Amino acid sequence: MSGKEDEARTALENIGKRAKEAARQLAATPTEVKDAALRAMAAALRKNRETVLERNELDLADGRAAGLTSALLDRLALNPARVEAMAVGLEEIAAFRDPVGEVLGMWNGEKGIRIGRIRVPLGVVGIIYEARPNVTADAAGLCLKSGNAVILRGGKEAMRSNTVIAEILSAAAKEQGIPDGSVQALTTPDREYSIALMRLPCLDVLIPRGSDKLKESVMQNASVPYIMTGMGNCHTFIDAAADVEKAVKIVVDAKCQRPAVCNAMETLLVHKDIASRFIPAGLKALAERGVELRGDEATRALFPSAKPASEEDWETEFYDLILAVKVVDSLEAAMDHIYRYGTQHSEAIVTESYANAQAFLAGVDAAAVYVNASTRFTDGGVFGFGAEMGISTQKLHARGPMGVEQLTSTKFIIYGSGQTRG
Repeated sequence: MSGKEDEARTALENIGKRAKEAARQLAATPTEVKDAALRAMAAALRKNRETVLERNELDLADGRAAGLTSALLDRLALNPARVEAMAVGLEEIAAFRDPVGEVLGMWNGEKGIRIGRIRVPLGVVGIIYEARPNVTADAAGLCLKSGNAVILRGGKEAMRSNTVIAEILSAAAKEQGIPDGSVQALTTPDREYSIALMRLPCLDVLIPRGSDKLKESVMQNASVPYIMTGMGNCHTFIDAAADVEKAVKIVVDAKCQRPAVCNAMETLLVHKDIASRFIPAGLKALAERGVELRGDEATRALFPSAKPASEEDWETEFYDLILAVKVVDSLEAAMDHIYRYGTQHSEAIVTESYANAQAFLAGVDAAAVYVNASTRFTDGGVFGFGAEMGISTQKLHARGPMGVEQLTSTKFIIYGSGQTRG
């Protein structure tokens, strides 16, 4: 083990010990204390807004110098409205029902014992994320409300922003009686610290949010349970029975409203029977908004300015104003394509056929499946969860947007009066 790896391991062990002790206390912290802390954290963000924006501008300057794309710079950027949105998000979390201690059922067991199941915190949650400073506030707030300690590992692009936000939130929470160590952030960009976090024994779950490179690193290095989030190769299928005007509006939103996020559309599939009516209008609207179009032969025959699509394009999350377009022979062919290339995040069909809509809903395996709506709606706030830890693309232990409830587990409680098995 190198000196830097040993240093990272030692540092993470110390952070982990603090988090583990904090989690033990947080599990029994009353709801009113947690809610007061969340409101204080929101107030502290507002009070220190200018400091946050100053640090963020330094991150943005480095990002511009490093040649980050406009889409990634947008994800990194904060402004007064976005800081206010983080504060409002914390207040919304405070207003949510506390899931900890919720009784999910009680029943009578053998020899008259009384068996119940209740919600409990997961414990210590680690989150590794890239470029989006708002995740710092979202993750801290959700974990605190659900009684979990959190260790935050933001990307190097937003290191100054993440550090100052975490410091502000942690200090405000402690003033309200939240245990020290409940909110901690790693403040070094060195990769060894990310790897050490992936292997931290006290971590109950790791949640990665970011690029394919990050997710590959987690799959190769993690020795703790993890919930994969945000793998968003999302599709929209324009069915033969689609309303063209409605379809154009939906695909423009799905691709252009915010192209650098995981629920943005990356591939557009068009039924051959509607292609001649939809493709000229739909692709023209996308091109007018700066989208680079890459199509198969059938697409390019109807929209010659599209570039030829490669096999790699069907597999790619562009995170940018780039879109792959393919004409398919049938609804079944569209679902086959999604099965082969999709990441089980968000998939949509545009159709006026009830039968086709139901076939798509039943046949497509994803965390969120849409009929006649943009994939951009897959979001914790939109779904009523407030903020989110990420959008899980796997089936255990949570799927879809991860709010407060998804950050809990359960345990059994048993009441007896002296019963024995013998």
